[in-house]
Amino acid sequence: MKGIRAEMKLAPNLFKNPELKATRAGFGSAMTALGESDENVVALCADLSGSLKLGDFISKWPDRFFQSGVAEQNMVNMAVGLALSGKIPFATSFGVFMPMRTLDQIRISVCYNNANVKLAASHTGITVGPDGATHQVLEDIAVMRVLPKMKVIVPADAVETEKATISAAKIDGPVYLRFGRQNAPVYTTKDTPFEIGKINKLRDGKDVAIVACGVMVYISLLAAEELSKNGIEASVLNCHTIKPIDSEALIKAAKECGAVVTAEEHQKSGGLGSAVAEVLVESESVPMEIIGIEDRFGESGESDELMEKYGLTSTNIVKAVKNVLKRK
Repeated sequence: MKGIRAEMKLAPNLFKNPELKATRAGFGSAMTALGESDENVVALCADLSGSLKLGDFISKWPDRFFQSGVAEQNMVNMAVGLALSGKIPFATSFGVFMPMRTLDQIRISVCYNNANVKLAASHTGITVGPDGATHQVLEDIAVMRVLPKMKVIVPADAVETEKATISAAKIDGPVYLRFGRQNAPVYTTKDTPFEIGKINKLRDGKDVAIVACGVMVYISLLAAEELSKNGIEASVLNCHTIKPIDSEALIKAAKECGAVVTAEEHQKSGGLGSAVAEVLVESESVPMEIIGIEDRFGESGESDELMEKYGLTSTNIVKAVKNVLKRK
């Protein structure tokens, strides 16, 4: 495939009939693998274990699962106690409940203590769909990345979510994992590299660098293919780790391309785009556009309809690239 880096070992059916699987499924698979490999791994949930795909973990290790009921703040504090006792707890819920309902506990009990707690949030972003504005968390990246000692990871597909979850268990300290409800293309493989804090360049290009996270990575690859038909070669960077962000890779991409577009399923302010801008404004200031939600809440609708309405499509990325190239 033109422009795709072969060494990244992406799925051969990248653009034609890719497998569809929700990123939360990758989390469930990872928890089962972790349960088998490390008896210190435990799971907690606030009455949403089915949605978090914890069924297999619970059936195999029921004594390592803790159900808090609808008491998310208490669940986070339970996780801190387990961490301080030598366990590796994964506290799980929907993003609107954790971190949004549990910020005080996360800030003081988790981060201030540098507790080895992993926070796993599902049903994030606009792709939650029919559940509507109350359940479509669009602010969590901004909230979590500002907390001292917290790492923030937004995997691109189900396979990468599995790798991110397993990697999170192996490092000491707080980690926030963000994934989704909706089925989405699976295009990375077990051989695709993944390292917390390191950007993966999925496509080479000299004209513009598109930096994306989560579901927007695949959409960015689609946009890059469309741009290539018009003689514009875009580099596509999978920035799965928002914090600590890979400053070196971002500066290198900005120098090579001279223009940057970011894309995220999150508010424009405070998320990936803001994090990238903070790096570049101090080191390699170039024209930049941010694709994200325009300071508004979501609404009920089908995922594809909402992505279209809220400007999170390959067409929007193509338009942003053409706009930013005018400013080079």
